[in-house]
Amino acid sequence: MRNPSTDPLVVTLDGPAGVGKTTLARLVAQALDVAYLDTGAMFRVTALKLGEKSWELPRDILEARLEGITFDLTGTGLDSRLLCGGSPVGDEVRTEEVGMWASNLAARPEVRERQKAAQRAIGLHTSLVAEGRDMGTVVFPSARRKFFLDAAPGIRAARRVAQLREMGREADLASIEAAIRARDDQDRNRAVAPLVPARDAVVIDTSGLGLEEVFEMVMKEIRAA
Repeated sequence: MRNPSTDPLVVTLDGPAGVGKTTLARLVAQALDVAYLDTGAMFRVTALKLGEKSWELPRDILEARLEGITFDLTGTGLDSRLLCGGSPVGDEVRTEEVGMWASNLAARPEVRERQKAAQRAIGLHTSLVAEGRDMGTVVFPSARRKFFLDAAPGIRAARRVAQLREMGREADLASIEAAIRARDDQDRNRAVAPLVPARDAVVIDTSGLGLEEVFEMVMKEIRAA
């Protein structure tokens, strides 16, 4: 039996695309001086490496290709780095197209099992803030603190456009919102690990809240645990 007083601290942040999980998770990890695990980036880089239509591959071929994809996590807080095959995962995985590929690939049980095993292996010995879509429900069901963030699709789309423009990329609001709604429908209604809050998660609607407000709410809950 694992001992909560000595086991690594795991905090989960789940929610749909564009809700601000990544930025918040980095800040929380920095405040706690633990690692930040971007599980969405794990799916995205896997999709990018396997390529378009990889989710349609036969099971044996898909599993064989997944064998060659490995992950590591280094650093803490803002200095956390996700490595795939020893190389840092960068902004090349942050396009809307790769995001949809990742969502399609995530519907394959073989992929989710492989990712879950990699994520749990990291969390077994590393205190971390894990950000994704099923961290509190499937991957780390015994996490000490769980959060589920949500916001209206239009608000998430506007935030995503602002984020892309900060990265020097042009973005169309209507197209981004359509992509977010499509991904929401796919993520929330898939048969394998659908996007839902864990029963013991603190649910926060960030629609009318700033980043600092959400951060303070999360940290207050963590400190009270």
